[in-house]
Amino acid sequence: MSMLNDEIQNAKKVVFLTGAGVSTASGIPDYRSKQGIYANGKSPEYMLSHDCLMNEPEAFHDFVVKNLYFPDAKPNVIHRKMAALANEGKAIVITQNVDNLYRKAGIDPTKLIEFHGNLYDVYCQKCKQNVDWHEFIKDIHHQNCGGILRSHVVLYDEGIDPQNITKSIQALRSADLIVIVGTSFVVYPFAGLLQYRNPHSKVIAINKEPINIPSNGMMIVNDAVKEFAQVTD
Repeated sequence: MSMLNDEIQNAKKVVFLTGAGVSTASGIPDYRSKQGIYANGKSPEYMLSHDCLMNEPEAFHDFVVKNLYFPDAKPNVIHRKMAALANEGKAIVITQNVDNLYRKAGIDPTKLIEFHGNLYDVYCQKCKQNVDWHEFIKDIHHQNCGGILRSHVVLYDEGIDPQNITKSIQALRSADLIVIVGTSFVVYPFAGLLQYRNPHSKVIAINKEPINIPSNGMMIVNDAVKEFAQVTD
């Protein structure tokens, strides 16, 4: 029997709060793990900053394309089960991930809050035109106007889209079950969202290592793929 599955089936409204650990089974490195890009001796905080984009656009582009884009990655069972539950009207997903895998899993876009944006939504900062991400992969310069391209992701020293914060708070206030999956839950303001939850909601966290959760929460230390394989949608 799966405790997680029982709780999900018994809940009326679930909010999934997810991070990079959800996508590692799809071949996308966890930023903060020993194998992740935070362990290669560079300063990714600068390379992924607004300052770097403005001052060294070519270096920024090179780092982002080499370390963040995994266009061949496919959704795993976690993405698929969450998408199915969302499409039934039972769940909303709030994710830190920018890797596009929930969209690939077919989730109803109105049930997905991409808190930090999406790498595959690209636009030109000069003319504001939306541009296919394939063009960005080839060159950071917009072929039409020569402007600098960027994706709709939150860089270091940039603020979160206020709409995403508002929608996330609304979702958490209406949920009776909150499931935290694949995140160390230390990056703010994402980690601070929990304070806005319905005080009567249950909190479950699934991670390979224990994380800080409310004292009445349930910590499942396990591979989330194994847990979600037992969830019925």
